[in-house]
Parts: sequence; C-alpha cells; structure tokens
Amino acid sequence: MHLTQSTDLALRVLMLLGARDERRSAAELAESLRVAPQHMAKIVQRLRRDGFVSTTRGRGGGVVLAGGVTDLPVGEIVRVLEGPGEAVECDSPPCPLRGDCRLRGALRAAQEGFLASLNRVRLRELVADPTGPVLLSLAPPASAGAPSPVEEGL
Repeated sequence: MHLTQSTDLALRVLMLLGARDERRSAAELAESLRVAPQHMAKIVQRLRRDGFVSTTRGRGGGVVLAGGVTDLPVGEIVRVLEGPGEAVECDSPPCPLRGDCRLRGALRAAQEGFLASLNRVRLRELVADPTGPVLLSLAPPASAGAPSPVEEGL
C-alpha cells in the first residue's frame, strides 16, 4: 500500500511532537521536516480536525499532541488520515470486470493486513530509541518568540 504524502508528513509531525512534549509552531515543524510552511499549515489543520493535535494562537501558542495520541495504534492513525478509500477504484469509470473479478477483494484484504500490521505498533514506540534522539535533533527546544504568520491561519 502507498501512503499519501500528506499522511506521511502527518505521521512525522506526530512523531516530532511525541518526541518532545512541548508546543511547536507550525513554522518550526515545517523547518524541521523541510516542507513549505503553507503545506505544514494544512497538515496541522488536518491533524487538529481529526483530533490528533490541539493548537493555540498567539504568543506562546503552537501545536501540541492531544491527550492519549501516543497510545494510539499507528494503523488507526493511518486509517483516519487516509480515509475510507480503497487501493483500486472499480466504479469510476466502471470496470467491465467488477462483477467477476477477485482483484478488488484481494487488494482489500491486503490493505486490511497492512493496517493490522501497523496496529501492532503504537505511536509512542515510534519515538523511542533509536529514533527519539534523531527526532530531538530535528526539533530544537521551542522558541519563546512571537508566532509565525503560519500560526495566524490556525
């Protein structure tokens, strides 16, 4: 299964936030992960909407993990971020094989197996050693400065 770039970045944001339990600005997250601030703002908004993070505007604001997120299975996080879609789209345009094809069922089973495998890992395990120190090196301690323009859109 192939994850969207948005899901990949969202997982990395959750890992960064989980490695150091403090608020981060969206600009700091963007810099740490080397993505455009506008793209990071969209990722943070999505994570907030899905309940994985909370955000606060203004001085001293930023992004922080919502309670209990580090205990979530990674497969459940991916399921929320990726949405209900399937690996193949058989209905648009309609596939002439869809009535007698076994591919769709096989791909559904593979997708469920992929998510079940990810469910054996909790987010907190992804930020444990040896990954934790690397994540901490990407995310220096939060600055006490004014919020970036990216936060103003949160």
